[in-house]
Amino acid sequence: MRLRNKIAVVTGGASGIGEATVVDMINEGARVVIADMDEQLGEALALKLNERQEGCAIFQPVDVSDETQVETLFETTVSRLGTVDAVFNNAGIGGMAAAESYPLEDWQRIIDINLTGVFLVAKHALGHMKRQGSGSLINCASILGNVGQSMTAAYSAAKGGVVNLTRTLALEMAPHGVRVNTVSPAYIDTPLLRDLDEATLKALIALHPIGRLGRSEEVAKAVSFLASDDASFITGANLLVDGGFTAGKS
Repeated sequence: MRLRNKIAVVTGGASGIGEATVVDMINEGARVVIADMDEQLGEALALKLNERQEGCAIFQPVDVSDETQVETLFETTVSRLGTVDAVFNNAGIGGMAAAESYPLEDWQRIIDINLTGVFLVAKHALGHMKRQGSGSLINCASILGNVGQSMTAAYSAAKGGVVNLTRTLALEMAPHGVRVNTVSPAYIDTPLLRDLDEATLKALIALHPIGRLGRSEEVAKAVSFLASDDASFITGANLLVDGGFTAGKS
């Protein structure tokens, strides 16, 4: 087990890629704090996982754009579990609009959660990791932090910021035994995408040279690897989990 006896925190952990990562980290031997705004989903997931393996999961409500809540998340984790070894900084929201008509409040909300929220989680997680002299932080960016796409000004700007923030944090933390990396997923097969009409779904799939959408579990495996000692010489990296999306046109 790659994460045996490790303590991990997953933001946005109650659903989607976050939920898949919580499950994979537990399967790899970790105890996981599920941090999410959705208390109903988070509590239900923790209950389900603890019925299978007692004590493997704890739910902690958090709005990552609220620094007080983020600080409490990590103080509570360390107080209850003794340490924080790995963090998947995953909470985020989407939004689409043409730049010239993008409402400022919508832009600000995406930046607040997808970029400032990532910074706040990193700030408070890395403080604990630096003091203990070890740890792995994995930030969730996106293919749209690496290439542009129309109608995604706020989201792409935030995710691009996450990619370069990661490099900066990696440089700051390397002397202290702490690693910081990014995963950048492409389009992942979720119930939301399955609601698309057949033509739109086929067009989306065609953007991926590998010939299909990604699965949440595939992103989770990449995160667990970066969290583990198997990735001990990897920091400042941006791992594209994208089925070839960003490689170019064939």
